[in-house]
Amino acid sequence: MGQLEKFKDHFILMVEAGFIAVNQADEDAALKLFKASELLDPQNILPQMGKGYIHLCKLELKQASKVFEDILAKDPSSEMAKTFLGLSMSLNPAEVAKGEKVLEESATKAKDPMVKNLAVSALDFVEKFVKKAPTPAQGQAAVKKKEKSTE
Repeated sequence: MGQLEKFKDHFILMVEAGFIAVNQADEDAALKLFKASELLDPQNILPQMGKGYIHLCKLELKQASKVFEDILAKDPSSEMAKTFLGLSMSLNPAEVAKGEKVLEESATKAKDPMVKNLAVSALDFVEKFVKKAPTPAQGQAAVKKKEKSTE
């Protein structure tokens, strides 16, 4: 255990590097960094948050939601996990309304301005692109309507 103690102060650097790796689409490196950071501080939720973020970025929405729900079971006050959960749910067509409620709560109650901004941006995205997106049938009806008007 002596070897791990030397690197305890590198925990946050490993987690941050893991998030950067996710954003660089390097899942392998991200997972290794999150696992290494878990070894240094097994009680911290940030490595789990990173794993959920990987699922979210890959649009594996059910898996992402599960990870964020597990984090909230351990730490109900985690604003970031709640916001990511809301985003994961709102991108899932079956859970848009539930996800919006979670995001609205984060947007109004979050103390961290970055988390609050993320929730507001996510709500805006859901309103503009998720809820307003036409279904394939609606898209075909619009095309037919346009064809009739040009005749």
